[in-house]
Amino acid sequence: MYEKTIKFIKELYGNQEFTPLSVPKFIGNEKKFLNECIDTTFVSSVGKFVDRFEKDMAAYTGAKRAVVCVSGTNALHMAMMLVGVERDDEVLTQALTFIATCNAISYIGAHPVFIDVDKSTMGLSPDAVKEWLVKNAEIKNGQCYDKHTGRRVKACVPMHTFGHPVRIEELAAICAEWHIELVEDAAESVGSKYKGIHTGLFGIVGALSFNGNKTITTGGGGMLLFMDEELGALAKHLTTQAKVPHRWEFKHDHIGYNYRMPNINAALGCAQLEHLDEYIADKRATAAAYAEYFKNVDGIDFFTEPENSFSNYWLNVVILPDHDKQLEFLQETNDNGVMTRPIWELMNRLPMFEHCLHDSLENTIWFADRVVNIPSSVRCL
Repeated sequence: MYEKTIKFIKELYGNQEFTPLSVPKFIGNEKKFLNECIDTTFVSSVGKFVDRFEKDMAAYTGAKRAVVCVSGTNALHMAMMLVGVERDDEVLTQALTFIATCNAISYIGAHPVFIDVDKSTMGLSPDAVKEWLVKNAEIKNGQCYDKHTGRRVKACVPMHTFGHPVRIEELAAICAEWHIELVEDAAESVGSKYKGIHTGLFGIVGALSFNGNKTITTGGGGMLLFMDEELGALAKHLTTQAKVPHRWEFKHDHIGYNYRMPNINAALGCAQLEHLDEYIADKRATAAAYAEYFKNVDGIDFFTEPENSFSNYWLNVVILPDHDKQLEFLQETNDNGVMTRPIWELMNRLPMFEHCLHDSLENTIWFADRVVNIPSSVRCL
């Protein structure tokens, strides 16, 4: 049924026997920088590439401070703590996300509240967030509380799904009105911008990921972005075991976390960042080719970047008519050497989170029944 589409995808990626979903590309100084780490013995959490990667990413994104972590999940966990999320607080987020978002909330003992996404972005809907707050929340003593559970609503965590920015300005305004801290899960959106501003810079803190399947990779790794330099400095301190600087003494002034990215991983990141704009241009060219092709395919729609956005198109998305067609497409493509995947299992359907509060999730469920990710690796470089 999908023979022509499978043929098109295979040809787009050079008629490989197997076309993966998203694999890294190494075309620059990766080996040179890694060898330098080995030759100098600086392979652990101290080294020039850690400092360079933070400075280079801050410059690239426009952040005042960037702090590397071992993973995007670590970055999200630290972000929650930095904005003051505590045990039994509620955190507004989306059920259509990778599990790291909710795991980070849960590490603190807070409770995710799942709000619907927009059809135009696949990300957290400002309209749905506002509707939920009007129905369920109130301001007391300068803080937001859930009228029904009595719990404090401390933070809001939108995720820029597959690299497509949410309506982040509107969410920021709503959070300010309701005394809620905004944390951006920008794990998938390195290089993506909303109205010319890099994702991750609209809230108190933003979190990036450099996992092996991301647009650029450090093997595993994450990063925190700040427009507040003091908060960024605190994050650096806490993620490095809260050790007070001294030439030989081991003194610590907070409960700290070993979330330090090793120099050897940061070396990869520095080399990858040198080609990030090329990678994004290539991925956007792939997305344009897909968009043009699927214009002429009945029953399959290609998802394009939202209004006011510049998307990195980390993972390309097609939308099938219904769940049965989604399963057929997944079966046929994977049977024929083209790796495709559905959207993640919705968070509220997982046993750890099935008790969590949520709204109707109408759009969320609609996407879950129809979305398929298709091959999205960098092709031409």
